[in-house]
Amino acid sequence: MEKGKQKKAIYKKWWFWLIVVIALGAIGSAMGGNDTAADDKKNTEAVETKDKAKDEEKKKEEKAAEEKKAEEKKKEDSVPSEYKSALKKAEQYSSMMKMSKAGIYDQLTSEAGEKFSAEAGKYAVDNLKADYNANALAKAEDYQKSMAMAPEAIRDQLTSSAGEKFTAEEADYAIKNLSK
Repeated sequence: MEKGKQKKAIYKKWWFWLIVVIALGAIGSAMGGNDTAADDKKNTEAVETKDKAKDEEKKKEEKAAEEKKAEEKKKEDSVPSEYKSALKKAEQYSSMMKMSKAGIYDQLTSEAGEKFSAEAGKYAVDNLKADYNANALAKAEDYQKSMAMAPEAIRDQLTSSAGEKFTAEEADYAIKNLSK
């Protein structure tokens, strides 16, 4: 009977269970070790595939950008010199004189102005990258500061066909953003 009690006592010891857990863990690791290597290989292959896909996508984007640039150059080369000159002049009127789109067009095509053709003037204002709200605000601030005009008088001047020729929306933006 003494032997039976010793066996039961061994199973109740904590260190016995610790050894069992460690042994089972070691056996599981040894058996599953190949799976980990296979998983690592699969993960590496997946990452490499993603990297290749990213590289291919980047190459496609670069090619598309090059094609777009070439197309723009071809398009630019086909633009008549009169149109290019009108666009340059329009950029000057917008940046230096803060003019409206309609005002720039009129100045470009006027007999008293630049005398560009109507087509060149249209090309210029259609291709001009200008912030007409900012231009209207600059004109409004100038009227407010130099002529002490009231906001409604400034609005009238900005939208007048005999004045600055800004749109109603551009004039509203300018009046709304005038310093008080």
